[in-house]
Amino acid sequence: MTHRIVIVGGGAGGLELATRLGKTLGKKGTASVTLVDANLTHIWKPLLHEVAAGSLNSYEDELNYVAQAKWNHFQFQLGKMTGLNREARQIHLAATLDENGLELVPARSLDYDSLVISVGSTTNDFNTLGAAEHCLFLDSRKQAEKFHQQLLNHYLRAHAGQVDHTQEITVAIVGAGATGVELAAELHNAAHELAAYGLGKIKPENLRITVIEAGPRVLPALPERIGGPVHKTLEKLGVTVLTDAAVSEVTADSLITASGLVIPATLKVWAAGIRAPAFLQEIDGLETNRINQLQVLPTLQTTRDENIFAFGDCAACPQKGSDRNVPPRAQAAHQQASLLVKSLKLRIEGKSLPEYKYTDYGSLISLSKFSAVGNLMGNLTGSVMLEGWLARMFYVSLYRMHQMALYGTFRTLMLMLGSRIGKGTEPRMKLH
Repeated sequence: MTHRIVIVGGGAGGLELATRLGKTLGKKGTASVTLVDANLTHIWKPLLHEVAAGSLNSYEDELNYVAQAKWNHFQFQLGKMTGLNREARQIHLAATLDENGLELVPARSLDYDSLVISVGSTTNDFNTLGAAEHCLFLDSRKQAEKFHQQLLNHYLRAHAGQVDHTQEITVAIVGAGATGVELAAELHNAAHELAAYGLGKIKPENLRITVIEAGPRVLPALPERIGGPVHKTLEKLGVTVLTDAAVSEVTADSLITASGLVIPATLKVWAAGIRAPAFLQEIDGLETNRINQLQVLPTLQTTRDENIFAFGDCAACPQKGSDRNVPPRAQAAHQQASLLVKSLKLRIEGKSLPEYKYTDYGSLISLSKFSAVGNLMGNLTGSVMLEGWLARMFYVSLYRMHQMALYGTFRTLMLMLGSRIGKGTEPRMKLH
């Protein structure tokens, strides 16, 4: 009987894994590979801040799972995982409803021999009073587009003369991690672009952006030599950066810090902290931590079931030589996907599985067109600090590498060419 591999979650890691397994095991008939996701299309999550600001049209950069499955010899199932039966080796999927609330795809179960869970993470608001009700999150394209539409609506009302042109738009971003600082820079750029397209009744300087960080510095997960230049660049752009400012409450028109500071905000984005989806918490007896991540062994197998693997942000993977887990970063998910391509083939052959060892290749932060900063790490170069145009080119190359993993070199080059040609016929930002 053909070995059944089911991958739940079509994020960067899960989609890459399904694509590579389909090209190898699926094409040869060694295994049937099925990818499950609650959406029909994929967009690279590190681009969501650009979708929110309007500098990226998500419909042009999305990938369709059905087409990707056909091209790469795997199957796609639309659905959201809600349950697990380890004894029967089945996952349960909820019914999918259409825009009118009618059942589009019924609830059903899928059988597996090897299950891989790669459902990523969602923003962790730490149960802060009012955050869920009054903040927007950037966990999905739908949420990013909602923020963009709300921002654009302010400009359209002003353009139609419905508001005073001196009115300010105040944007508060909670969290000075990569998403928070990159969003702040993209919004600053968006203010100038909107003015250039004639929506200038709200002047660029009247888009007031505040980044609020509970810790002592921006980019707390990255080296200080990266965070320092980013902080200075944001301030040069007119962004207000508040550190050591934990948000204790969010209201309809403001944020309140633990020290009692009130920060007025028309639009509020929560970009601090992560947690795995709630449905994973101790699902059918699997071991999870306090933020719902599945505990895994160095082989990426869950601690209580060797038939179930987990990787990426939803997995708590021990980091060799450290008391910390592997950080929830895109490069870790890519590395783990590459390991699982080998591991699942070995598992079918009945051989022992290799262990994952995290390799840090550095970090890159893009501040829209204004700057980029980061460091690259390697065995030959050590740690090399990058800034400006060169750092920006390396940052762009990360997305191109992701595309190559999914499309191959030739199609990626065609996408790059098409994008270059399209720049002359399309607006520089999404205006609807």
